[in-house]
Amino acid sequence: MTDEVQRGNMAAAEGPSFWLGNETLKVPAALFALNRKRLCDRLRGNKDVQKNAIVLMQGGEEAQRYCTDTGIVFRQESYFHWTFGVTEPDCYGAIDVDTGKSIVFVPKLPESYAVWMGKIHHPEYFREKYAVDEVHYKDEITSVLASKKPSVLLTLRGVNTDSGNISREASFEGISHRVIKTDMELEVLRYTNKISSEAHKEVMKAIKVGMKEYEMESLFQHYCYTRGGMRHTSYTCICGSGNNSSVLHYGHAGAPNDKTVEDGDLCLFDMGGEYYCYASDITCTFPANGKFTPDQRAIYEAVLKSSRAVMKAIKPGVAWPDMHRLADRVHLEELTKIGILKGNVDDMVKVHLGAIFMPHGLGHLLGIDVHDVGGYPEGVDRINLPGLKSLRTARVLKEGMVLTVEPGIYFIDRLLDQALNDPSQSCFINNEVLQRFRRFGGVRIEDDIAVAANGMELLTCVPRTVEEIEAFMAEAQGSTKSFDSLASQK
Repeated sequence: MTDEVQRGNMAAAEGPSFWLGNETLKVPAALFALNRKRLCDRLRGNKDVQKNAIVLMQGGEEAQRYCTDTGIVFRQESYFHWTFGVTEPDCYGAIDVDTGKSIVFVPKLPESYAVWMGKIHHPEYFREKYAVDEVHYKDEITSVLASKKPSVLLTLRGVNTDSGNISREASFEGISHRVIKTDMELEVLRYTNKISSEAHKEVMKAIKVGMKEYEMESLFQHYCYTRGGMRHTSYTCICGSGNNSSVLHYGHAGAPNDKTVEDGDLCLFDMGGEYYCYASDITCTFPANGKFTPDQRAIYEAVLKSSRAVMKAIKPGVAWPDMHRLADRVHLEELTKIGILKGNVDDMVKVHLGAIFMPHGLGHLLGIDVHDVGGYPEGVDRINLPGLKSLRTARVLKEGMVLTVEPGIYFIDRLLDQALNDPSQSCFINNEVLQRFRRFGGVRIEDDIAVAANGMELLTCVPRTVEEIEAFMAEAQGSTKSFDSLASQK
């Protein structure tokens, strides 16, 4: 879809919008009105939901850093954002299921707020800003809801199947259908991918041997915020170079992207910008010096082959675990061609050898959360087998789902040693060749896709083949791109 068509479709939704100016995307409040309608339609179709029911939700609360008065940059709670699109903290929202009418409750701020924090807005301001039916102060929840005489208040409570955390139930004194994206939501996700893809390309242009990994993280965040209005990233950036590229969740506080990039390093940069709470999740792997070694090329092309095989197979009705199995099989076949493995691939599959090289799941649902909800609804069970047990969803694909496709091959010492000590797996490993890949790191290629009626739409747009990457980086070496020049461009 062209940018012109996207802008036209967004403009078709009249009314207030979220917009950060310049070239950022304008997101209509109608997106959230449609989400509320979808929620009410689904609840009205449930025989267990009584007439005159009201949904009550609690938004996120502003927090300080530990015991200090230093604020943490606020990001709205995801369920609340999906339903109302409200950016302010400490709010509640309610929806009359029968009529679809919406109410937002905002905090009544003290007069001192105007001195320290800025203008205090009247409820009417928020009613117009978010195109809801009513806005009241938070201390009026009891009286307002009592006046509606609801038969029951429906609050949100459930266990996240990835984290094990429980979603917070709205409380005051006195939903998994998010997995299918609307056309307006898809346009926001196209935007997050467009900006994040361009940010990845800026990183590939700017990288030089001798830089710190965190410099690349900084440049990515700078581009996303400067060019895309993305104050938040979807998750902590993973900027692994050399052997760090085999650390699946590198970049955490104990390993904060602080290695110096060396000549010959393979860089695995997993970074995604977030716009108005909608996520992106992209991984690019490339050589720091712009030229793949023969071994780096072989592993990279093996992963790219599995990525494209999965993308070709994706369509409604396909089971996601089967896509993971497909990627595993391609990896095993290619590792056999390289000489790291030997023997019959079918036999390798039986002993789950693929999980030694790709211990994580193939991909996950993507939306307002980077690991979006709905991966394991009632009736969908996790598969307790190596590799497959790490899948964040085991669902059958439906049109409108958005997922990541992120196969990878990694040389993780702990897993390699485990396989070499297991006779059922070690018999397939050519240890002499494998030694050449110790300290190699890893390769991950991650794209975001939307399931379409007859296949899929690729949302991510970055150089992917070896030839594209090398040509792109070679061209960048002759340019004057730098942090300073990027910051000054308008």
